[in-house]
This record gives sequence, C-alpha cells and structure tokens, in this order.
Amino acid sequence: MTAAVAAAPAPSEAPASRARIFSGIQPSGIVHLGNDLGAIRNYVRLQWEYEAIYCIVDYHALTSTHEPELLRQRTREMAASLLALGLDPEHCTLFVQSHRPEHTELAWLLATVTPVSWLERTPTYKEKREQQPHDINDGLLTYPVLQAADIVIYKASLVPVGKDQAAHLELSREIVRAFHNRYGETFPEPQAVFTEAPVVLGTDGVRKMSKSLGNTIDVFAAPEVIRKQVMSMVTDTKRILRTDPGRPEICNVCQLHRFFGPDYEEIWEGERSARTGCVDTKALLADRIIRHYAPAREKYLELIASPERVEGTLEEGADRLRPMAAETMAEVRQKMGLR
Repeated sequence: MTAAVAAAPAPSEAPASRARIFSGIQPSGIVHLGNDLGAIRNYVRLQWEYEAIYCIVDYHALTSTHEPELLRQRTREMAASLLALGLDPEHCTLFVQSHRPEHTELAWLLATVTPVSWLERTPTYKEKREQQPHDINDGLLTYPVLQAADIVIYKASLVPVGKDQAAHLELSREIVRAFHNRYGETFPEPQAVFTEAPVVLGTDGVRKMSKSLGNTIDVFAAPEVIRKQVMSMVTDTKRILRTDPGRPEICNVCQLHRFFGPDYEEIWEGERSARTGCVDTKALLADRIIRHYAPAREKYLELIASPERVEGTLEEGADRLRPMAAETMAEVRQKMGLR
C-alpha cells in the first residue's frame, strides 16, 4: 500500500459518544470558492464534532462523466483539494466510493424495495433530464438509491446538508422505511444536520458558482488568475457612477467579504456612502482571497505532485471501512434470504 498523509483510527475505535455522519462529494476536480464556502468548511468543522466519513462519489459521477482518465484525474484533484483545505485523516475517514464496491451491492438490494414512481418525481432527475437530454441513463434515475446505500451501509445516523437538500435526504429515509417494512429494522433512519452553508453566486452575480457555467473563482489558481476572476465579478448593476451609493445587501462582492474578515460591515458602509467604489471593493476581496488560500494552495501543489500520498490516504480510508461494510452486508443478506 502506498504511503498516506496520516493514519487514522478505525471508525469502531471512535468514542461511543460521537454520532456518525456521512457525506459524499462529486469528483469535480480542483475545488472553487463555492465548493469551500458551501460544503468543505463545514466538513472540516464537523470532523471535530462527529465520527465523520467523507466519500468522493465516483460511481455517481459516471452518470455524466464518461472519460476514464478525466474521472481519475478529477478524483485525485478533489481528494488533494479536501486534504489541503483541512480534512485531517486522523479525525475523519476519507475514501473513494468505488474502493468499497459493497455500496453498489446494497444499492441493488435497496432498489428492490424502492418504487419507480419515487425516483421519477425527484427534482434532481428532472433537472438532469434537461441538462443532458441525449444521455438519460438508468443511473440518473436510480441515483437516489445508491445515495441511500452510501449512507446506510455505515449505519450513519446523521447527514450534513443545506436546508435546500432536505428533500433528497427524505427520499433516503423513505427507502430505509420501505426496507424495514419488508425485512425488519436494520438501519438508523438518517437525520439531517442542517448547516448554514451559503449559496455562493458566481462571478456573473446571478447563478450559483459552477464550473459548467464558467463563473468560478479558483482558489488554488495563481494569484494573477484569482485577481482577474474577482475583478470580472458583477456587482451592483444599478450603481452606474463611482459617486453613486451602493447596495451591499445585493452586491455579490460585498456578500463574499463576510467570509474574509470581521470588518465587512465597515466595507459595506463604504459602499453605501460611496466612500469606496466597486473596483476598490473587488481589489480588496481579491487580495484577501489570495492571502487566505495561500497556505492551502501550497499544500495542494505538494499533494498533487505526490499522488502516492493522496492514493495512500484514500486506500487506508477504504480499508478502515471494510469491516463495517462487510458486517452490514452480512446482516442485510441474511435478512433478505441470500446466502
């Protein structure tokens, strides 16, 4: 096995008082500002409060990514990004979904208790049908079943989600209830740990930050790239002249300042009074983003240059989960009449 970033105790060795949480993240490659503010900062915080299991869900990514080397590259980049931004293998378990193939076996077994009508009504399925009309594969429909399997195979009782994702978790709960109705109590019903993760708008100031939309701020990019992206951001569209008062409550740049310094209200007041202009506020935000992410960028570059360290951490994470996955599958097979 290749060398890992750090060793971690097996989940079973964690203090009994710590509840187990599970969360999965798509292997979308190098993270952007929206990924960090919207999810990863919460991952880092929660690893100190719970027995945390974090999964890079490459099986899920196959519903839209069909280039093998691209998927491998994005998975490595996501893992390196998570580690650089603060996930600590001594305080959480990080692994790749396909390294524990029990996920797909459990997904098939859960699929046998899940009505098709439940899957057809999910907002994500409807959205994906519009986004990729020429590639409506079965994985898009059955995605929620695999998602439920991801959570319950480790009998996680809690799932960190934003309130806008509560409906997705409720479907996992319904699938668990359907299994229990047929085969008896087996899994805890996963409960939401609601996080205050913001919806981070992209540089266009209108849509959620997304690589597919090309409106991201790439936190591990070179400083000149970050500065160019920030300076391209749309601010208050009704502020025409430098002397016009601004409206920081609706200005995306002003909103992002909340995450990069305690003096954001002073910055907002400068906009309201026209003491500062949009260019000034963007330049300051760029400086702060570059400074904030400089240590993480350095660590990311070190990790991506030593892929064996990243792979070792992911392999050790999957190995630590092997006994837990095997125990759950043995119980499920027995209850379902399988040998």
